[in-house]
Amino acid sequence: MIRKYNDIEIPMLIDIWEQASTIAHPFLDAEFTQIVKKAMTEMYLPNSDTWVYIESNTIIGFIAMLENEIGGLFVKPSHHSKGIGTKLVDFIKKERYELEVEVFEKNHIGRAFYDKYGFKIFKEYHHEGSNQNVLRMRTL
Repeated sequence: MIRKYNDIEIPMLIDIWEQASTIAHPFLDAEFTQIVKKAMTEMYLPNSDTWVYIESNTIIGFIAMLENEIGGLFVKPSHHSKGIGTKLVDFIKKERYELEVEVFEKNHIGRAFYDKYGFKIFKEYHHEGSNQNVLRMRTL
């Protein structure tokens, strides 16, 4: 089941983000990761259009949207490659024709997912805060 998240679920979403981010972003330093965690908790999640994927009364993953941009798509690592990310993007795509996302160039998990889904790179830049290259992608 997919439904809107509740503010009281932010700690659960942050836990999913930390689990998935540790695997997808091993190249990020701890200081940057803590800055992002704080921003997600206090700013990004409360101000985004966020949906959760529920299985057996447990949140397994979530997608956070900022208009047509995927601000975050994270699934518990124990549930990777089971179609949950695809279901979340399919759900959002019903309301938004063209989607965009930014993914770190070194994030092989995220890049593989977005490539498989059909996102195409249209811009690359260097992100100063993380000292990493970022790919901006979109669906057509």
